[in-house]
Amino acid sequence: MEQRKGRRLILFPFPLQGHINPMLELANILHSKGFSIIIIHTNFNSFNMSTHPHFTFHSISDDLSESQAAEKDLLLLLSHLNAKCGEPFRECLAALLSSVTEEPVACLICDPLFDFTQSVAESLKLPRILLRTGGASSTAVYSAFPLLKEKGYIPIQESRLEETVTELSPVKVKDLPPERFFKAAQAFTYDTKFSNGYVFNTFEDLEQHALATIRKEFHIPVFPIGPFHKNFPAASSSSPSLLSQDRSCISWLDTRLPNSVIYVSFGSLAAVNEAQFLEIAWALANSKQPFLWVVRPGLVQGSEWLEPLPSGFIESLNGIGHIVKWAPQKEVLAHQAVGVFWTHNGWNSTLESICEGVPMICIPFFADQMVNARYVSDVWKVGVRLELGIKREEIEAAIRRLMMEKEGEEIRDRVSKLKVMANICLKQGGSSYQALDGLVDHILSLESLFTKLKSQ
Repeated sequence: MEQRKGRRLILFPFPLQGHINPMLELANILHSKGFSIIIIHTNFNSFNMSTHPHFTFHSISDDLSESQAAEKDLLLLLSHLNAKCGEPFRECLAALLSSVTEEPVACLICDPLFDFTQSVAESLKLPRILLRTGGASSTAVYSAFPLLKEKGYIPIQESRLEETVTELSPVKVKDLPPERFFKAAQAFTYDTKFSNGYVFNTFEDLEQHALATIRKEFHIPVFPIGPFHKNFPAASSSSPSLLSQDRSCISWLDTRLPNSVIYVSFGSLAAVNEAQFLEIAWALANSKQPFLWVVRPGLVQGSEWLEPLPSGFIESLNGIGHIVKWAPQKEVLAHQAVGVFWTHNGWNSTLESICEGVPMICIPFFADQMVNARYVSDVWKVGVRLELGIKREEIEAAIRRLMMEKEGEEIRDRVSKLKVMANICLKQGGSSYQALDGLVDHILSLESLFTKLKSQ
């Protein structure tokens, strides 16, 4: 811990697992640099705060109805939260800023998905930094919406799905999110230009081109200080999970040979239908490879858990497969037994796989996952993408390519090199190390700005 700088930071995560984790990891990193941390959080998806006793927590009411809280459409959920949380957030933030007995506040760090934070921070004259929990490459795609619409890529036409978007090569038309996602992203893209900085959970060697595009587009300080969970490992182990983790998978992995296990997890939000679920099950069984499969309650539409599996299916595996409801993913990926990660390509999962040198099978479902998967397969070339969807023959072929063929060895070699880069960038003199120093200096300068604005 560096000497206390006597500055408070207020952080406001968007209440989904993939957004909460990196925000709290960033909070730990900044706390290790001497800042006091205050977390404002919603009642919706409230997490276990006891894992972070060194932070101060303030909850705000989101007043979501039962049906709104259960909403599966992410854009509708986003709309509900933005409609309900603005005023409670303003009141909470104003009260914190008026606490004259406390240390001064340097700035607000928030998720750009909350579109009201810009106007609230502006009204209180509080500097605002954004944490983008997705990658820089997908962010660059979202910011290109006006160009994509002008060039006729949006709205997406069925006949052009396999066409490469020339301006964003190698991204294909089918990798672009639907227009309604772009329109939702427009709000935070516009507000970003008025923020005091942009923090990314990535590193220069991985997304240098996209980061350069973002710097040119937004004209604000950009700080790629990732990978967060490697920057401050203690932050990773204390990140709260909204689901209970089944640690039996670790002891099961201990019984397996190095690089022999397929780890399958599609994150906290994706869903498949029963037919797709059975395709996954038979592909894994037919591969004859050991597999660890995370079947989250709610993963299969219309089912609680494993009900769609045929009678006797699990017994027929003879112990080659282990199925859990949720797993400690970072620990799983770091385990020597894991040889392949079949993933939905959420940014956290993609980055975690790269950091552990684990090749990927990619099956993106929505939003930025499509672009992440394209970069994994076609730019970094550290995995293979299932282009036909969830079809057992293509899945089995992808498993063979990665685990048994020369192509798999080449992919493993490339991802191992990226793993080395991810470690080097965090060491003294590395790009993320320097970016973090720059972020700390920038935050301290913002505190002076805030003091000056308040006195006017």
